[in-house]
Amino acid sequence: MVSLKLAALAAAVVSLAAAVNITVSSEGGNATSPHQYGFLHEDINYSGDGGLYAELINNRAFQGSAVYPVTLAHWYPINGAALSLQNLSEPLSTALPISMNVAAGKANSSVDSCNQSKTIIGFYNDGYFGMDVKIKKYTGSFWVKGGYDGVFEASLQSNITGEVFGSTTVKSMSTSLEWIEHQFELTPEKDAPNSNNTFAITFDAGGIEDNSLDFNLISLFPPTYKGRKNGIRVDLAEVLEEFHPTLFRFPGGNMLEGLTKNTWWDWKNTIGPLKDRPEFDGVWGYPQTNGLGLMEYLYLAEDMGMEPIVAVYGGMALDGSVTPQDELQYFIDDALNEIEFIRGPATSKWGSVRASLGHSEPFKLQYVEVGNEDWLAGGAEGWATYMKYRFPMFLEAISTAYPDIEVISSGSVFDNYTIPEPGAGDYHIYGTPDSMVEQYDLFDNVTIPHIIGEAAAVHPNGGTDWDGGLMEYPWWGGAIGEAVSLIGYERNANKIIGACYAPIIRSLDSWAWASTMVQFAADPALTTKSTSWYIWELFAGHLMTHTLTSTADFIPLYYVTGKNEDTGAYIFKGAVYNSTNEADIPVSLSFDGVEAGTEAELTILTGPENPYGYNDPFTGVNVVKTTKEKVVASEDGVFEFSLPNMSFSVLNTGSSALSKRSEMRHGQRG
Repeated sequence: MVSLKLAALAAAVVSLAAAVNITVSSEGGNATSPHQYGFLHEDINYSGDGGLYAELINNRAFQGSAVYPVTLAHWYPINGAALSLQNLSEPLSTALPISMNVAAGKANSSVDSCNQSKTIIGFYNDGYFGMDVKIKKYTGSFWVKGGYDGVFEASLQSNITGEVFGSTTVKSMSTSLEWIEHQFELTPEKDAPNSNNTFAITFDAGGIEDNSLDFNLISLFPPTYKGRKNGIRVDLAEVLEEFHPTLFRFPGGNMLEGLTKNTWWDWKNTIGPLKDRPEFDGVWGYPQTNGLGLMEYLYLAEDMGMEPIVAVYGGMALDGSVTPQDELQYFIDDALNEIEFIRGPATSKWGSVRASLGHSEPFKLQYVEVGNEDWLAGGAEGWATYMKYRFPMFLEAISTAYPDIEVISSGSVFDNYTIPEPGAGDYHIYGTPDSMVEQYDLFDNVTIPHIIGEAAAVHPNGGTDWDGGLMEYPWWGGAIGEAVSLIGYERNANKIIGACYAPIIRSLDSWAWASTMVQFAADPALTTKSTSWYIWELFAGHLMTHTLTSTADFIPLYYVTGKNEDTGAYIFKGAVYNSTNEADIPVSLSFDGVEAGTEAELTILTGPENPYGYNDPFTGVNVVKTTKEKVVASEDGVFEFSLPNMSFSVLNTGSSALSKRSEMRHGQRG
C-alpha cells in the first residue's frame, strides 16, 4: 500500500502526460565529497568461510568450542582408513589443539605395476557444498606429525565417478618429533564438468613408523583475487568490484557482537599465521575459522580502492549482556590498539605488528563505528547504557587520540538518540518498496552526519514486514524502491557519508538471510548479479562531487541533480515509481551552464512487466534491461526524453568519474 504521505504528494501532479520540467541551478546544492556506495560483509550465509574466503577445505583444522563441538564433518576415509580426532599432548598450536589421526584400519592391499604390495590409505574432503575444479594452479598445504618414509599424493577428483582431474606427489618430511608443514601446487589436466568434487590425500600405510599419522590445518586455495595469499575468491571479488564500491563496512553486524560477551569478534585472533588463529563462534549457526581476518579485510579494501568502516566491539553481546562502566576501559583500549594496528606507523607497538605481517605502510582509516545495532539486541537497558556511557567513552577516547577519524555510533537520530558531537550516526533500513520510497526526504532536516550502514528492500508491499519473511531474491519493484531511497540519500550528501547494501552475498546451498545483492555457489557459473546490483552499480558509476538545486515536483519521478568537478559532467539520476496508469514520464531537463548542442549519455534500466521478477541463478535469466542513448541539448539547452514507469536512469554530460578513479587505483597498485 502506498502511504498517505506519498498519495497526497502524488495528487499534486496535475498531468502525467505533460513533461516534468526540471531546471537545475548552477548555485546552491550540497558541496561535498562524492556520495559513496558500498557494502556490509557479514558471514551470515557462508559468505565468509565458503564464500569470499577462497579456502576450499571445509573443517580444515577441526576447530570447535562448547557451542560448536569438534567433529570430523566433511572428512571421509579412503580404503577403510580409520579416522579419529585426537587432542595430543603436543598439538600443532594452542589455537588448533585437535588433529585427525589416520590409521590403516581395515585397509586392503594392492599390487602396483612393479609387482610390489602397497596399502594405500587416506582421506578426502567434500568442501563447501562442492569444489570448482578448472585447469588452473591450486596451492595447498597440510601439517603432519609422525614418522613416514614415502610420498603423499594430493588430488582433485569427481565425487560422482571418482575420476581424477589432477594430482601431485609430495615427498614426506614427516617425523614423530614435531609437526611439519608440507606445501604443494596442483594443476588439473582437465576441467571438471560440475562442482561435485573432492580433495584427497593418500599415502602408503607400509611406510608409517607407528601405525598412524596425525594431520591438521589441511588447506587448498584456487587462484585468488589480486593473487593475495590466503585471499579472496576471484569471481565474487570481481562482481563486487564491478559495482564500483567505495565503502566497506566490516567485520559485519551481529558477527562483531558475538553470541556472548566472552565470544565477541576479537581482531587479535584473526591476524598472523593460520596455525595461530583460533575458532570463532559464528553467530549464524556454524563455526568460523578466522581465516578471513582483519588483514584480509584491509587488503580487500585496499585492492578495490574502498574506504573501510571498521566496527569495534562496543561492550554488548547478542544475548543482551552489557559490560559495566567500570569494566569498559579494556575494550576502549583494545579499540585504540586495533586502530593503531591499522593506521599507526611501523615504529608504534601495534603498527610494528602490522609491518611484521607484510604491510609496513599504514592502511587508510577515516571511519570507526562503535558496536552494532545497540538499540536492538540489548533492548531498552542495553540502549540506555550505550547512550549513557558506552558510546560517549569510546567517542572521547578515539576522538582525542585521532581527531581526524569520524566516530560513528551504532544508532541514528531516528532511534530517539541525540548523538553527541562530534559523533555520527548509522541508520539501517530493511523495508518494503513503499517504505524505501519514503526515504527520499527522510534526511532533509537532519544535521548530524550519518552513514546508511545497512539498506535493502527485503519485504513485499502489503506484507507484514518481518513476520511475513524475506523475499528469496531481490526483485525489480524492490530495486526501484531502493533507487528512490538512494536518490534521497544523495540529495543530502552533505550529511550522508554513503550507503551500504546489506547483506552482500548468499550461498545458494545454505543461508540464514535470503535477500542479498549477489548469489553464489561452489560453481562460479551460478554467481548472479541481482536486480539490486544493477541499480547500485549505476548509482556508484556516476559520482557527483556536489548536488545542484532544481525546481520540479518529486512524484512519481524522484531525482537528484549535480555535477562532478573532476570530469566536468552534469549528472541527473531519476527513478519513476508507480506512475498513474503506468504511463511514461516525459522529462524536460536544463542545467544552468549547459549550452545548446551539448551531448549527454542517457542510461535507462527497466525491468519485467511483473514487478516481482528477479534474476534467477539457476536459469541465468536477467530481467534487467539496460538501454543507452545519446541525447542532445536543444537550442534552449534543454534535454528532452521520456522515462518508463518503474525505471531508473542516469543522464551524464561527460565521462563518469570511474575512469579517473580506475587510473588512480591501478596506479597505486603499481
